[in-house]
Amino acid sequence: MDRYARWNALLEMLTDSGRVTVEEAADRLDVSQATIRRDFDQLAQQQMITRTRGGAVANGVSYDLPLRYKTAKHSAEKQRIGAAAAALVAPGTVVGLNGGTTSTEVARALAVRPDLNTSAEGAQLTVVTNALNIANELLVRSRMKVVVAGGVVRPKSFELVGPLGGALLREVTLDVALLGVDAIDPQLGAAAHHEGEAAMNNLMVARAKRVVIIADSSKLGGHAFARICPVERVETLVTDSGAAPEVVDAFRAAGVHVISA
Repeated sequence: MDRYARWNALLEMLTDSGRVTVEEAADRLDVSQATIRRDFDQLAQQQMITRTRGGAVANGVSYDLPLRYKTAKHSAEKQRIGAAAAALVAPGTVVGLNGGTTSTEVARALAVRPDLNTSAEGAQLTVVTNALNIANELLVRSRMKVVVAGGVVRPKSFELVGPLGGALLREVTLDVALLGVDAIDPQLGAAAHHEGEAAMNNLMVARAKRVVIIADSSKLGGHAFARICPVERVETLVTDSGAAPEVVDAFRAAGVHVISA
C-alpha cells in the first residue's frame, strides 16, 4: 500500500470512528507504528486531522474528504458506473457534468469513445462542466468541445461555485446532465453536502432536458445538507449492482429508471 492509499484509509477510519490510535491504525493497515506516526504528522500539517497523544481525531473530514483522497473508495463500482453513464450519451449532444470521483470516471469513459471524438459536422460532443479536473481530463484525452463555468474553486472537489458560473449556466441548454451526488433518496431527492455545489448542480438540472444521477450504492437512501433536485426531476439513476433490491424498487416506484452497472 502506497502513501496516498494509506492516507485515504486513515481518513476513512477517522470518518467512521472520529478517533484512531497509532497502534490501531498500524494493526489494521499492517504497517509499522513509526509509519503511521509520520502519516498522521503529514496529514496534520495539511490540516486534514488533529494530532493527539497516541493517535489522531477527525478535523472536518467526516463528511467531505478532499477529492484526491476519495479515489480508492468504491473505485471498481465507480468505473462501471462511469462506463454505463457514458453509454447514455449520444454524439453531437451537449452534456453537463459536475465534479467528484464518479463524474471523473464518466469523463474518462467519454474521452475514449471514438464516436464522440470526431470533428465531423454535428458529431462533436460538447461538455459543460464546473469542475477543473473534469475539464482537464477531457482536454488532454479527447477532441471534444469543453465549456467551463466560472466561479470560486473549492479545493476539496475542484468544483467552481458561485454567481460567476451561474451566469454562464443560465445561458446554455443541456441535452443531458450527468450529476454525481453525495446522497439520493426516493423521497428527498438528490443532495450535496456543500450548498454552493448544490446550487450549481441545481442550475444544471434547470437547464437540462434529461437528468441522470450517477451514484454508487453507498449514496442511495442517504441524506445530505443541500438539495440539488427532487426525485421527480430525475429520469435515470446509474448505480452499482451492490444496491439493495428494496432501495432500487423504491426508486423505480418513484418513476426513476435504474441502471445497475
